[in-house]
Order: sequence, then C-alpha cells, then structure tokens
Amino acid sequence: MSNPHHPLRLNVGFLISAVIGTNRDFAFDYERMQLGDDLTLADFSGIARFSRTPQGLLLQADFHGSVTLECVRCLTEYQQPLHWEFTDLYAFDRRSITESNLLVPETGQIDLAPLLREYAFLEFPINPICKPDCKGLCPVCGANLNEVDCGHSSSGADSPFSALKELLG
Repeated sequence: MSNPHHPLRLNVGFLISAVIGTNRDFAFDYERMQLGDDLTLADFSGIARFSRTPQGLLLQADFHGSVTLECVRCLTEYQQPLHWEFTDLYAFDRRSITESNLLVPETGQIDLAPLLREYAFLEFPINPICKPDCKGLCPVCGANLNEVDCGHSSSGADSPFSALKELLG
C-alpha cells in the first residue's frame, strides 16, 4: 500500500526476505501527479512491478500521463501525452549495483518520484508542436495563423531560398 501523502513511496520491505521470483504489482491512477517542483502530470496512471532477484529488486514500470507544453510554432499551450516504460534494478549491496546506482533502502521504502520524473522528462519532445499541421505565427504581424488569416502573403519572396526557386523554372 502506498502512502496517501507520498503516493509514489512504496513499502517493498516484505520482498527483501521473500523467495526469489516473488513479485508485487503497484497500480497508480491519479487525476494529477506532482513530480518535483517543475513537473505536473495530468491523467497519471501506470503500474510498477517489483520482482525479487538474487541481486536485488527488479523494477519493471509502465506509465502514462500528459503535460502542458507550449507549441514552438504558434506559442499556444496544449496537452502533450507521454508514455514511458523502463526497467531498473534496486540492488541489495554495492557489489550488485548497476549504472543507475539504485540501492534498496534499509527502511524498505522506495520513493519512485525522482526516477519517474527523470524518465518522464526523457519523453518530452525536443520541438513540441500542438498538431502536425500547425501554421505557426505570421512573421509580419505575429497573428496565430491557426486562428485567423491576417492577409499577409506567405509567398516566400523574402526567403533566402527564393533564388533557388528561379533556377528550377
């Protein structure tokens, strides 16, 4: 059972002394989830499966959520869906530690929030675009071309590539 004040802090202590191969699923479904000071996810859901191995506790995770981003073309905010899956090992001792550098805490309480935050940020698009056919902003007046037709032509005469177009004709 997760802690209601820290829903991503899980008690996995019972798995430490369990038989190898024992596993436990932790399901999550929240309308809103705060991961650190700078990341809020809407419609957060997922599952975290911890399995007892000889080296430690293997975490297999699959999560979904959406985050508010700003479109790089039209500068409007939109909801970007995110989906991330990962597998990591929480080692019992330093001999079994992996490159993720995760150890099972002595308390048996694992806080998934920092790990989920890191993996969620990896799913952010480099150039977030609200929709594939986003028209962006008018370079003359700055109007959002998805909402209005400002009347400024987009002939491309001011483009540095307009001279190349003449070569094709």
